[in-house]
Amino acid sequence: MNTNAIGVFDSGLGGLSAVKEMLKAMPNENIIYFGDTSRVPYGNRSRETIRRYAMQDANFLLQNNVKMVVAACGTVSSVAPDLESVLGVPYTGVVLPTCFTALNESKNGRIGVIGTTATINSHSYKKRIKEKNPSFEVFEQDCPLFVPLVENGFIDRNDEVVKLIVARYMAPLKEAKVDTVILGCTHYPILKDAISDFMGEGVTLIDSGKETALYTKKVLQENGLSNNSGKDGVAQFFVSDTPDNFEKIASLFLSKDMNNCAKRINIEEY
Repeated sequence: MNTNAIGVFDSGLGGLSAVKEMLKAMPNENIIYFGDTSRVPYGNRSRETIRRYAMQDANFLLQNNVKMVVAACGTVSSVAPDLESVLGVPYTGVVLPTCFTALNESKNGRIGVIGTTATINSHSYKKRIKEKNPSFEVFEQDCPLFVPLVENGFIDRNDEVVKLIVARYMAPLKEAKVDTVILGCTHYPILKDAISDFMGEGVTLIDSGKETALYTKKVLQENGLSNNSGKDGVAQFFVSDTPDNFEKIASLFLSKDMNNCAKRINIEEY
């Protein structure tokens, strides 16, 4: 048994969708979450900048003696997949577990992938799917306005702005007749209702946060690192910008009040 925390980081607050699923799947586990709110989004940064940011984020978590690092960020998972080789603890991003589920769910072999511009340009999801099953067709679409929408609280499925932007990005995938869509950024499940409304019945949306949480549980079990204390775990939250906005958005992600729960750190020190 290992009671050390799981370390989770994201470019902003989207990774909280993975935290929510971890709290469901592993209620005994302690979690330390870092949201790089001063530098969000990562999706329009250069590969070198994303890798540097990811290492700083991971180093902060490692300073807190985490037993595993989870990059709950599609951009980092796509651009810096080799982080595990330098961290010294088990690591996962969101690409591998999400692709595995999408392959199992699709009935017509036509999978859509939505993500940040950096994620889509890396073709990480497409490459992984084609490696596993070359016969599948993969249709990619970057959605650069989705993260700002979520980070600013525009998430209502009936909001005309949300509906307009969702339609703009999702139309090509609907025309391609995909039956499965990978939400390749952990912010995107917050827009799941609006996306589902547009895509219609018969299209399965794969939540990268949920699949990553389940995969994290599997890795901990396989490495003898699970917390089997029987006590409820404790979640700690850190951000790189003012925590004021965090509490509002975190309440939406975690479906509970989050008052005075986040601490601000200087990520440049790491």
